[in-house]
Amino acid sequence: MPETTPAPTPAPCSPEAVRRVACIGAGVIGGGWVAHFLARGYDVTAWDPAADGEDKLRRLVAAAWPALERIGLAEGASQDRLTVAPTLAAAVAEADFVQESAPEKLELKRSLLAELAAATRPGVVIASSTSGYPMTDMQTDAEDAGRLVVGHPFNPPYLIPLVEVVGGERTDRGAVEWASRFYDVAGKSVITMDRELPGFIANRLQEALWREALHMVANGEASVEDIDASITEGPGLRWAFMGPCLTFALAGGEGGMAHMLDHFGPSLKSPWTRLEAPELDRELRDAMVDGCAEAAGDRSYADLVAERDRGVIDVLRATGRLGENRR
Repeated sequence: MPETTPAPTPAPCSPEAVRRVACIGAGVIGGGWVAHFLARGYDVTAWDPAADGEDKLRRLVAAAWPALERIGLAEGASQDRLTVAPTLAAAVAEADFVQESAPEKLELKRSLLAELAAATRPGVVIASSTSGYPMTDMQTDAEDAGRLVVGHPFNPPYLIPLVEVVGGERTDRGAVEWASRFYDVAGKSVITMDRELPGFIANRLQEALWREALHMVANGEASVEDIDASITEGPGLRWAFMGPCLTFALAGGEGGMAHMLDHFGPSLKSPWTRLEAPELDRELRDAMVDGCAEAAGDRSYADLVAERDRGVIDVLRATGRLGENRR
């Protein structure tokens, strides 16, 4: 979102003015969010129904803290700014933003989000960490559903930058924009989706890869070790910084995505995956070509190749896979 266009401001404050975050659910994902928000200098109030929830949460935060110190803490960041509330209502009473991270059970999500919408101050945005449920399916029981959004992180939330934001049919557009702006201020890399999609974007991509891997193991076509090495020693090195679309665009040489699709497009019909490929019609071809051009911006083909090569070398060095004699 451009700096010159501030997000709409639901009560009680703007995204930049948030001081206290409530984290509802303190398991692996919820606890990871707690660690992230603490490291960014927020006051955090957490609640979890488990009897040993507080002990587990504080251990998780303590275990994450050395990594957070290495990447840099915000001014005033401290584990001492964590409060564990005795009830859900107490946890959200003074919250400027709420992150829900309950188990992935639809009926539980529905009832919990309805309870949160009733207990939280008017206008406060409430985000769900759901891994795949559309907000439309989760907000059915909430009377005040306009401020309910999806804020889907990747594990661990305190290290992986991505968060995918999308609303449901009853969500106000302003709440989506507010949440996206808040996550940006809070140090996340935000994708604001224009429409709902089960599993969102990143989960659908990694799930496709995962399902193909399961097929290969089940059919005796590859070992688990082979499959993991095929990514960590192959395309994963490029995907860490350039993603699949620009990576494939470089496979087209100076002709970019247009040449790549025209040259390799017929392979979409080859039996390289159990997934059925979409029809590569003119509309899809042009969308991919135009999208890659927009993503590349003013970077030339040579610029992108150099960026890719530097990135691969950096990843190899960071993971200890580039010997001293090759530096």
